[in-house]
Amino acid sequence: MSDTEERGAAPPATQKTGKGRDFWLTFIAIVMSLFLSALDLTGVATALPTITADLNGGDNFVWVGSAFALSSTAVLPLSGGLADIFGRKPIMLISIAFFAVGSALAGAAQSMNICLILAVQGVGGGGIINLTEIITSDLVPLAERGLYQGMLGLTWSFASGIGPPIGGSFAEKASWRWLFYLNLPLTGIAFVLVAVFLRVRTPPGSMKEKLRRVDWTGNAIAIVGTTLAVIGLTWAGIKYPWSSGKVLGLLISGLFLIGVFVVYEAKVPVEPTIPWEVVNNRTSISGFASTFVHGITSISIIYYLPVFFQACLGASPIRSGVDMLATALVVAPFALICGAMVQVLNKYRAANVTGWTLTIIGFGLLTLLKSTSSIGQWVGYQFVAAAGTGMIFAGTVFPILAPLPVSRTAAALAFFAFMRAFAQTWGITISATILQNELKKKLPEAFLAQFPQGTEIAYAAIPQIGNLPEPLRSEVRDAFAKSMAVIWKTMIGIAGLGFLTLFGLKEVEMKMFTDDAFGLSVEEKRQRDEEATMTGYSPGATTPKEEGTVVAPKHGNTLEAALGEASEGLHV
Repeated sequence: MSDTEERGAAPPATQKTGKGRDFWLTFIAIVMSLFLSALDLTGVATALPTITADLNGGDNFVWVGSAFALSSTAVLPLSGGLADIFGRKPIMLISIAFFAVGSALAGAAQSMNICLILAVQGVGGGGIINLTEIITSDLVPLAERGLYQGMLGLTWSFASGIGPPIGGSFAEKASWRWLFYLNLPLTGIAFVLVAVFLRVRTPPGSMKEKLRRVDWTGNAIAIVGTTLAVIGLTWAGIKYPWSSGKVLGLLISGLFLIGVFVVYEAKVPVEPTIPWEVVNNRTSISGFASTFVHGITSISIIYYLPVFFQACLGASPIRSGVDMLATALVVAPFALICGAMVQVLNKYRAANVTGWTLTIIGFGLLTLLKSTSSIGQWVGYQFVAAAGTGMIFAGTVFPILAPLPVSRTAAALAFFAFMRAFAQTWGITISATILQNELKKKLPEAFLAQFPQGTEIAYAAIPQIGNLPEPLRSEVRDAFAKSMAVIWKTMIGIAGLGFLTLFGLKEVEMKMFTDDAFGLSVEEKRQRDEEATMTGYSPGATTPKEEGTVVAPKHGNTLEAALGEASEGLHV
């Protein structure tokens, strides 16, 4: 056990009380922003062919899908550091503004400069994803955060599930531009709610002093390294072979710079973006590793189950999105169940073990899918895989944060978001490479010969399958089903690695206090204290036993208390 795990954190800085109106309006605002960011990240994928064709993008379609993910991933460490220096509220507002401006420009785009525009939108999206977690941690102590973390997981997973059908619907029935225009009124509401109701402390100091404190060199290394690695992963196995000099050069350079970033952060800056303390204990390391593996496995389901529905079952883009609701409608509630489970038990190991076990079983069931599978089979198999995926969505943040002082929460959550986003790029690339190579082996030669070298076979072949004569159509669908099974078999092994990461976890007592430097403003604390006095309700009161540990509230292990706090706050 590291020093961090042994000594815990500083004594309580903030005694928690009931959740008032401002809390819930702020939480709704950041959840709405998170929903929009996740929705765009997955919705654009389904509309990709339509967007590219409409803008005469040709072979540049890959950049439409990658621009948002690339920029949002690259800025994640930076946004956490800026939030520590300048405060949560201004960085969240700037992120929402970037997202809104990028959405407006993307909707109006008339050429493939949409790729640059989506990169701007991605800067805002990455900041929103990160600041949502950070602000929640400022408002709710870790021991009470199960329900709220579950809500964030529910939001992310539900948006990821309905993104593909929404994107497909706009592309097929209306205009893909509304996928972006729809963001504008909702981001406007979120901006106003955050501006008016988020009342947290802002760190002192002049603008000049704060700019001097920013770790510019470290963030530049991280951004360049991430950009190179993501471009390499985007090209690998599709545009160029994995063995090509372009792919290997980008990947090696990018991963090397990410390694340099980690070493630099540990040795050089006075105020590092990712302090070494965040990654020097085994429980947090296990949580980060589990998050990375989950990013790979979860994105494979979100991106490639629709391919199965379209190629093997003949579903349209909209219909495949509807078929994916069997995942979306299960992932979301199980994320919430995971959060409630952690809060009820006041432990996080059981939730993560359950999640990875269900994920492994679920991928095993998905390998049984065939082009002739019944509705009951593909719905039932999805249910198990989605249940596990949903639990891990919400579960890995607890072992990451539990051993750390609350002052390191923003840095830890920035690295958490970075690991998840970076892993999703790997997940898409691994799955795409497997599918490409397996289709080359399994598709009938006469059908395969029509596709030029370097073509992404799956997306080029799917529109033609319905017009093929029998028995060729059945042979092609069978080849797709067998190729998809190889993806799921690979994911069984990767999910097994996720389960193995749990052996590094220790049950560290979760804190009942937040970081006073970024907690509620004096006025908001006064309002809450008055509400608590009037109602006699003070769910988070704690009694310190010794430095670094606190006693959980007496009702902390009951489901009634976990859900009761939320219902009480909603009625204030």
